[in-house]
Amino acid sequence: MKTKLVGLALAGVFCATSAAMADDAYQGSWYAVPGIGIMHSDSDLKADNNSAAYSLRLGKEISEHWDVQLGLSHSKADEDSSRYTSGNYKQTLFGLDALYMFSRDKFRPFVLAGFGAARNKINYTGSGNPHGSNTSWMGNVGAGFQYFFTDNIGLQADIREVWSRAEDDNRRLFGNDRKETVGNTYLNLGVVFNFGVPKKAVAAEPVAAPAPELAEVAPSNEEPLPKLYDESQQPAPEPVGPNEPAFVKMTLQAEVLFGFDKDALTNEGKKILDAEVVEKMKAHPEVELVLISGHTDRIGDEKYNQKLSERRANAVKKYLMTQGIEEKRLHAIGKGETMPVVDCKGVRGKKLIQCLQPNRRVVVEIEAQRQVAP
Repeated sequence: MKTKLVGLALAGVFCATSAAMADDAYQGSWYAVPGIGIMHSDSDLKADNNSAAYSLRLGKEISEHWDVQLGLSHSKADEDSSRYTSGNYKQTLFGLDALYMFSRDKFRPFVLAGFGAARNKINYTGSGNPHGSNTSWMGNVGAGFQYFFTDNIGLQADIREVWSRAEDDNRRLFGNDRKETVGNTYLNLGVVFNFGVPKKAVAAEPVAAPAPELAEVAPSNEEPLPKLYDESQQPAPEPVGPNEPAFVKMTLQAEVLFGFDKDALTNEGKKILDAEVVEKMKAHPEVELVLISGHTDRIGDEKYNQKLSERRANAVKKYLMTQGIEEKRLHAIGKGETMPVVDCKGVRGKKLIQCLQPNRRVVVEIEAQRQVAP
């Protein structure tokens, strides 16, 4: 059974690596997780079950659902048996974990599996003086979650079972075999410092112009300046009634509002919505219905992109409601990757993300406007 669990840990890391190779365009963040925890030791070790543990992990988001974390941890437990008078058991772990993330929202539950090396050291006094040091393989599985307060700061908590080989040279703990596979349970809590968050795009003035047909975009060595409004949008739709539209169709870049692959509004995004949407809707009560449509690029899973576009459109709608705009005046839909404005054929990696930026957007346009007497 223990061999199968170690195999599961190896399979988890292999799956994460394969996912990264299959999606070389995904540009996830690097992060560090210093943490503390509690170790519940295997009963055969005759050690205290509530001992402190300390850890440091370096993580990388490698695809929409996979992270990898390289970690180092250490714990020390005093002996806990009437047979021994003093001494302690120490365990040091170094390993690589694969985390399957069920979400990329603020709350991110995950399961994990990993492998590495363990150093177990036993040094007790009394009744045969059990002692011994052994460096062996290590395997672990577990579950936990991350929760982000901002794009840069969050928490990570997990519980995991860790297996390795311990040794007692005096044959008091494990009998004549001297060595035994032991399983320790860890409860860990750490602070996530995310230092790879994509930079916010810079906003520009709105421009309305005829929409172009899909066209290939050649890669460029120079990073283009992102804009708040897409300069290649169609003219605003005709309102109900003969009056001119109260305001033009607006295309807001997703990175400005949310950050890459996120659906929580940034402070900058809220300010933009206040100035460009909230104020205009309050100033023009004749606008009876506004359509908010979310759009994504084609990177990643189609169903995931559809859901992301829906969450982004609804996030904008909910924020406008908190600013006093009536729900009956707002209609939110997600279009996913179905309505691109650029194609970027033949472009790969980081250049593809840059090239497809115009496709990641939220469009706000008038759907119904009543006639106002002159």
